[in-house]
Amino acid sequence: MKKIRSALISVYYKDGLAPIVHALHQNAVTIYSTGGTYEFIQNLNIPCVRVEELTGFPSILGGRVKTLHPLVFGGILGRRDRALDREEMGKFQIPEIDMVMVDLYPFSETVESETKKSTESGALLDEQAIIEKIDIGGPSMIRAAAKNHEDVLVVASKREYPLVEHLLKEQKAHTSLEQRRILAIKAFDVCSDYDNAISSYFNQLPFVTPFNKEQTVLRYGENPHQPASFHGDKDLLFEQLSGKELSYNNLVDIDAALQLIKEFTDPCFAIIKHTNVCGVAIGENLKSAWDKALAGDPESAFGGILVCNRPMDEETAASIHDLFFEVLMAPSFNGESLKILQARKNRILLKTKELALPEYSFRSLLNGVILQQTDAINHAVWKESGGRTADEREKKDLVFANLVCKHLKSNAIALVRNQQLIGKGCGQTSRIDALRQAIEKARQFGFDLNGAVMASDAFFPFDDCVKMGYEAGISAFIQPGGSIRDSDSIDYCNRQGLVMVLTGSRHFKH
Repeated sequence: MKKIRSALISVYYKDGLAPIVHALHQNAVTIYSTGGTYEFIQNLNIPCVRVEELTGFPSILGGRVKTLHPLVFGGILGRRDRALDREEMGKFQIPEIDMVMVDLYPFSETVESETKKSTESGALLDEQAIIEKIDIGGPSMIRAAAKNHEDVLVVASKREYPLVEHLLKEQKAHTSLEQRRILAIKAFDVCSDYDNAISSYFNQLPFVTPFNKEQTVLRYGENPHQPASFHGDKDLLFEQLSGKELSYNNLVDIDAALQLIKEFTDPCFAIIKHTNVCGVAIGENLKSAWDKALAGDPESAFGGILVCNRPMDEETAASIHDLFFEVLMAPSFNGESLKILQARKNRILLKTKELALPEYSFRSLLNGVILQQTDAINHAVWKESGGRTADEREKKDLVFANLVCKHLKSNAIALVRNQQLIGKGCGQTSRIDALRQAIEKARQFGFDLNGAVMASDAFFPFDDCVKMGYEAGISAFIQPGGSIRDSDSIDYCNRQGLVMVLTGSRHFKH
C-alpha cells in the first residue's frame, strides 16, 4: 500500500468534490490546484497551493497553458524506485505528486449544445467555441498519471468520486497497486473516448477529406445512395493485383472469406455470397477443392467472392475463368494463372498475405460501438453422446461441418460429406426452417445425403431436427447441447444408432 502525500486537483465538474477534498485534508495531503478548482477548495477553508506557485509560471494564453510544465509532469512521471529519477527530482526541486484528479473539458456536450443553437437560430456553427473545449493539459496529465500508476493514483472522471472517497476514508489515503491499476485502465478509456469524440466531430465536417491509409473513401456503401469509407490498412492483409476499386460490399465479403479460410490447413477453396458460405470443400489439391466447392451450390456462386489457401495454378485458373465472380483471393498466382484471370479487367484479384486477423471485432449500433473477442472453436472439448462412436471419416466431416456452420448466419445448419459442404440453411428464424433449406439445397444439386453429417449452431430443444435429418439419410450430428431437453435428441440417436456430438459451445452469428 502506498500513502498519498500530495494531490493535484483540476476538475471541470465540482459535484461530489467537497468530501474528497475534506478527506485529503484530514489525511494531511498537500493539495495543488488551478483556476476554478483552486477557488472552490479555498471556499472550503482548506489549504491549497496554486500550480502557478509550484511552477513559478502564470497561466497564459487565456488559460490554454497552465499545467504543461516540467515541475508538474516531473512530479507525476517520476519513478520512486529509480535512483536517477529521485536524484533529478531533488536536483530540480520537483515535488512528488501521488494523486492526479483531473477531468476533461466537456467537448461532446459543447458540440451538442452548439449544434442545437445553430439549428434553432439558423446561424453557422460556432466552431471556435467547440475548439476551445479540446482539452490539452487534462489528457496529458491523465495519461502521465495512468502510465505511472505504480506510484500515482489517477482519477479521470466524476464517476470514480465515490470509490476515491471510500479509499481516502477507509484506507486513510493508502492505495494498493491493484486499485491504482484499475483506475489507470479507466483513465485510458476516458482519454480514448475523448479522442474518438474529437476525431468523429472533425471527420464529419464537409471540408475534411483525409485520403490516407487510415481512411479510404469508397465509391458508396451498401447501396449507391450511401456515402462510405474504410478506416484501416488493407495493405497489411492483401495486395490488389488487378480489377476495379474495392467496394463496401466487396470489403464486407472479403472479411467473411478471410475469416473462413483461416480455419483450414489442408487444400481448401471457398465461395462467399453476401457474407454466407455457399460452397466450401477440402480436396487433394486446389483443383479438386475448387470443383467440390463449386458443386456445392453452382447457382449461388455466380457473382461471389472466391478464396483459397494454396497458390493459384493454371489448371484451376482455367476452370474458374468462365465463372462470373467479383473477387478472387489466393496466397500467390503461379505460372500463367494470373494472365488467364486478368483477361477480364474488372475482375478483382488479391494476393493475400500471411498476417493474423484481429482477435477482436467491432460493430456499430444504437449510438455506440460494441466489441467482442472473435469466435474460436475448441474441438478438444468433444462429448459423444449418441448410439455409437463416430468413425474417422465422420469425425473429419463433423469438425469441418462445425467450422463451416460457425460462419453461416443464425439460425444455421451445415450438411457435409467428405469435407464438402453439400447443403446449408442460414439466416432462418427457426432451426426447422434452416434444416429444411439445407436438405432442399442438397437435393437441388443432386447430392445423396446418406452418410452425411449435420452441424447446428444452436442446441436441439426437441428431437425434431435429428428425426428430420435421419429421415433424409444423415447419420451423425454435432451441436452445442445445453437444452433442458437434450435427452430427447440423445435418446433418439441411441435408438437409431446415430452419432451425436455435444461441443458445449454455441457459435451464433447475427
